Amino acid sequence: MTIINRQLGWNPKTSLWDLLESTLTYQHRTYAEAIKKAISKPVAMVKYCSENSKRLIHFSTCEVYGKTIGCFLPKDSPLLQDPAYYVLSEEASPCIFGPIEKQRWSYACAKQLIERLIYAEGAENGLDFTFVRPFNWIGPRMDFIPGIDGPSEGVPRVLACFSNNLLRREPLKLVDGGQSQRTFIYIKDAIEAVLLMFENPARANGQIFNVGNPNNEVTVKQLAEMMTRVYSKVSGESSLETPTIDVSSKEFYGEGYDD
Repeated sequence: MTIINRQLGWNPKTSLWDLLESTLTYQHRTYAEAIKKAISKPVAMVKYCSENSKRLIHFSTCEVYGKTIGCFLPKDSPLLQDPAYYVLSEEASPCIFGPIEKQRWSYACAKQLIERLIYAEGAENGLDFTFVRPFNWIGPRMDFIPGIDGPSEGVPRVLACFSNNLLRREPLKLVDGGQSQRTFIYIKDAIEAVLLMFENPARANGQIFNVGNPNNEVTVKQLAEMMTRVYSKVSGESSLETPTIDVSSKEFYGEGYDD
């Protein structure tokens, strides 16, 4: 197994083709930038792998599932207790995204489109592939603290956002009250799962793997409370009188956010 630790250039006839020519297995990194990188660049890679019998392990995103059916039910509906309305299944869950003006879904739509292209290449041209759908992997060096070990501008993921607030002795910002739910998995556990896919190509071929830990599901508000308690214990500093504040998604992320 060869793992290439490099960013791909734009021209597939140079860097992409040269990198893959001597590689039996290529691990695709998720592109973090919007539609162009999430569609245009992977298309060339998918084409090459399909035409040259290269196995493709594609890192997608849990966001391809879109919204759950449960989010459209009334808050007091007894159906919210039925797992059929909120548990995500790679073979059965419907694909529900927000309207075009909710641009947050652009990334998820782009990633789903690439998944469909890869699946079609597998069905029509025999491409060996595996999909990895990460669910909030966390661990060292996976994000940045604005102005400390990364740019001052930009919004990191939730653990880094809360860490930044705690280090600066600021209230933790809860977007729309922090009622969104997330599951988290430690990076070591996630990588062990991916290595099993590498080591078992026949069993992993054509499969979709949700890599996460449903036992670690919390609301963002619960996560904020947990991190505040842990930080106070580790640092010896008392919690702020107002440890959290509510902010709107528009105020925090700007126009086009949806969850």
